[in-house]
Amino acid sequence: MRRLAITNLIITLGICVPGVVWGQASNTLLLKNYKPVSIYKTPVTAINKAAFPVIDMHSHPYAASDKEIDDWVKIMDSVGIQKTVLLTYTTGRAFDSLVRKYNRYPGRFELWCGFDYTGYHTPGWQKHAVAELERCYKEGARGVGELGDKGEGELYSKPTPGVGLHIDDPELKPLLQKCVELKMPISIHVAEDRWMYEKPDSTNDGMINAEKWHVNMNKPDKLDHDQLVNSLENAVHDNPNLIFIACHMANCCSDLSQLGRLLDKYPNLYADIAARYGEISPVPRYTKAFITKYQDRLVYGTDMGFNEKMYRITFRILETADEHFYEINQFYYHWPLNGLDLSKDVLEKLYKTNAEKILKMN
Repeated sequence: MRRLAITNLIITLGICVPGVVWGQASNTLLLKNYKPVSIYKTPVTAINKAAFPVIDMHSHPYAASDKEIDDWVKIMDSVGIQKTVLLTYTTGRAFDSLVRKYNRYPGRFELWCGFDYTGYHTPGWQKHAVAELERCYKEGARGVGELGDKGEGELYSKPTPGVGLHIDDPELKPLLQKCVELKMPISIHVAEDRWMYEKPDSTNDGMINAEKWHVNMNKPDKLDHDQLVNSLENAVHDNPNLIFIACHMANCCSDLSQLGRLLDKYPNLYADIAARYGEISPVPRYTKAFITKYQDRLVYGTDMGFNEKMYRITFRILETADEHFYEINQFYYHWPLNGLDLSKDVLEKLYKTNAEKILKMN
């Protein structure tokens, strides 16, 4: 009995003793510490430079100094990024400051502004907002974004977010009409990925991040995933002459047919793939078929800062047939990734041609 008790204690504590069974790591390992390493000896392809010149349609003004902008441009040259669209969220002096900051490299960066919601609770506030949109255009803004709605209304624009206003709200109509007049596309983030709405329990496929990123729906009038996608559809339908770019594949990565239905119906809708490489590459055949089908409506984006390794990871996913590899430090998932092995024709459209069509509409 004494020997059995000691053995049980050793197993419980996980002490390694020759001839004695270990404690099971699965009983003590924390999810946040689970960082698998692939055991498969499959091809590893290094893509140092993209197959075609790239227009990054989804980035932000990450550089904190002129030196960092200089470094960013050098990195862009190294990996093949021809131009980066900076979704600034901003208006007013903040936007003007960013214009001066990035205009040191003409043609390499394009800045988009936010909406100015100042006084949006008072009648007629749109007059000021439209005037500011026109002013930002004159200062160099060529699009609007990234607008963002995770259920409670537009939350990204600075300095005043439009909480309570969804993109299909009639109050926004004058601003959308001005975007049509100025030929300014709108980049918009609606909802979050499906697993963020599921219970953060043992059945959640995104469990490692589920608690941190869980969407709390216990608020009155908050829109859920499908309602937010529907609000985007309403706006796209009601403004057929306005180009919309759904950020992050409209956060429909777990069911791309939901996005496909919208792309089939609305020629003025595009989608970027920014910051969703970790979500789409675990299902490479399904994703490749989708991107191939909608090759004229999807654009490349990053939304993950700027460094050579990050860009090259995205190229590896898009261009190679590599299988079952992990990039946990980049995407924070335990999911194994796979290359999509997209054709050259599809890559050229995704990297550049589709973006050029959108930007030439400005």
